[in-house]
Amino acid sequence: MSPSRSAPRTWQVWVDTGGTFTDCLAVAPRGELHRVKVLSSSALRGRIAARRGARSLVLDGFPALPPGFFAGFAFRLLGGGEEWPAVGWDPESRRLDLAEDLPDLPPGAACELVSTEEPPLLAARIATGTPPDRPLPPLAMRLATTRGTNALLERKGAAVAFFVTAGFGDLLLIGTQQRPDLFALAIEKPPPLYREVVEVEERLAADGSVLRPLDREGAKRAAGAALSRGATSAAVALLHAYRNPCHERDLLAILRDVGFRFVALSSQLAPEIKLLPRAQTAVVEAYLAPILAGYLARVASALGESPLHVMTSAGGLARARSPRQRPGGSPSGLAESSFRAVDGLLSGPAGGVLGAARAASRSGLPRILSFDMGGTSTDVARFDGDVELSFEHRVGDAHLVAPALAIETVAAGGGSICSVAGAGREAQLKVGPESAGAHPGPACYGAGGPLTITDVNLLLGRLDPGRFGIPIDVAAAQERAAEVAAHAGGEIEALLEGYLEIANERMADAIRRISVGRGFDPAEFALVAFGGAGAQHACAVADLLGMRTILVPQEASLLSALGLSAARIERFAVRQVLRPLAECNNDLPALAGELAAEATAAVAEEGVVLGEIEIRCRIAQLRFAGQETSLAIDFGEPGAAREAPDLTERFLAAYRAIYGYAPEGRPIEVEALRVAAASRPEPDPPLPPEPQPTEALPSGTRRARFAGAWVEVPAYDRAALAPGATFAGPCLVFEDLSATVVEPDWRGRVDGAGGLLLAR
Repeated sequence: MSPSRSAPRTWQVWVDTGGTFTDCLAVAPRGELHRVKVLSSSALRGRIAARRGARSLVLDGFPALPPGFFAGFAFRLLGGGEEWPAVGWDPESRRLDLAEDLPDLPPGAACELVSTEEPPLLAARIATGTPPDRPLPPLAMRLATTRGTNALLERKGAAVAFFVTAGFGDLLLIGTQQRPDLFALAIEKPPPLYREVVEVEERLAADGSVLRPLDREGAKRAAGAALSRGATSAAVALLHAYRNPCHERDLLAILRDVGFRFVALSSQLAPEIKLLPRAQTAVVEAYLAPILAGYLARVASALGESPLHVMTSAGGLARARSPRQRPGGSPSGLAESSFRAVDGLLSGPAGGVLGAARAASRSGLPRILSFDMGGTSTDVARFDGDVELSFEHRVGDAHLVAPALAIETVAAGGGSICSVAGAGREAQLKVGPESAGAHPGPACYGAGGPLTITDVNLLLGRLDPGRFGIPIDVAAAQERAAEVAAHAGGEIEALLEGYLEIANERMADAIRRISVGRGFDPAEFALVAFGGAGAQHACAVADLLGMRTILVPQEASLLSALGLSAARIERFAVRQVLRPLAECNNDLPALAGELAAEATAAVAEEGVVLGEIEIRCRIAQLRFAGQETSLAIDFGEPGAAREAPDLTERFLAAYRAIYGYAPEGRPIEVEALRVAAASRPEPDPPLPPEPQPTEALPSGTRRARFAGAWVEVPAYDRAALAPGATFAGPCLVFEDLSATVVEPDWRGRVDGAGGLLLAR
């Protein structure tokens, strides 16, 4: 049974753990929807209301959770290092009991309670009302996480030994020899992800035949030595292993026998030509697999027998725990998982794209650009009837061969740090790439954090301090802004507006790369703005791009979690072709059939019955002969007849759209063929009827900064806006955990699906 068709009496929990917040939507067995947002540090924040004896406090701002829920949590003041263990909680009186005597703590002080469990488990316990000392109820959890991404970017992975064919030990150090900055005089190359290189005596010919057998004894001695020096994970990339993986498989057995638990084989992860990207992918898998394995094991162990599926970068689901080992074992050595670390580095953004597509469909918008602005970064993607896939992508310094949605990420989020380089006339404003994260967070979170984009919006009157869900310290944000303005030598308002302009331009540029850069006019698409901060910047970004329509969906701040509900169990099968299209065009249907059977079998291993599996896409990667980069071209409609396709015109049209021309008379080559099988989606509900327009009544007014001046503008409560309600900018629409800034010359209305549709 597909997880989307779970038993009706089972909780459905969808969790997206980002760099700052963890978002959770949970559907109870009777259908009630529960919303939870916690910090990704597994912390809940509130304020001290009163003291009750030496070991008890009355707290404000914490959810009404069952008695004893916070037993085992750590209590601390924001910005303080000392902690006190909590032993009891009374929701009626809001009294927290601690195991030790407390010093004098001032009423009104911001504080937090920190769980020892991972953020998805804390969110699930809050949603289901289950204290930590009790097992969670039966549930089906779908999880998107940045744990692997953060470990990669922060260089906090495992100690990797890189095994490569003798003579290629410097492969990853040399790389492509491309300069990351063409005009930089001093290039500082990042250190490699691996700890040491082991050159293996073996050699295959280009056709896969054995030129030199694997030196098993030498490999065994070298592996044992690497293990004794502290390596805990192994990456294997041997020359021409994509043609014949025999030596990599033999080396896998040796490494397992020696004691390596985590082994990543390039021939299993990326069975394609090009040794360099295969090796890079294997090293990233070996570097991150132990981190992800431990994290998912902790989450899965708390779920008991309940299933756990993880979102992949391609927008599908993979089982994080399986009742039996897959044939041949997992390439990373994770026998109980079909989820690979390299497949999930964009899992959270992928959930956002699916959520945006679902919301746009409900509002009758077929072509969209998704704009997901969270706490750490902004992710943008294009949806034009289907998602766009990429099969090679970069995350930080890592180049990966793995399927992913074509998502562009820029380090501009609500938590992006706003700073100044230089001083006086030479001062330059900077936004990011560093982020304040979940701790300390923005200055207004009260934990000693720096000035961020969230503080900028707050100080410009565009956010309501009472809607954050955590205590907000406006004075702390004002203090940080004054410090930065003094360093820059300018007025505070001009400084804050400058930071907004920089952030908006950087985000607009990211959208240009996935629209104009791919041959599409952004004005022909609607902008779907979500994430905690997306709707605050949507109008300004749309103005920069010439876009005329914006959708702010319901559950905008939790849309990435909602997107998990629309995900399907999905598997890809790939085959290297490397033949001229004119020679192999008639052979492609048969090869596609083989790949379809392979991908279908992989989905069936996840417990999906054959009748609920469909072929989602068939993609041919084509290029002109002599070129390195290929274009992904639809092979045909899913489930199409077995007729040979004519891909030439499709390829030429795609090439012209991107590059503006197409060379004449050059042969076209098929680099590879890919087929994806997936569980069938739930049917889309019918579109709601269009409501009659009525002028909305504001809940009040608010002083905010628009067009370089402070003005009193209408403020609306989104929960009070019925379908059909209309309003005009400049104005603000507030909701829990987010806000929509409607700039001058923009009008808005609430459509039948409850989305805010803004039009210029």
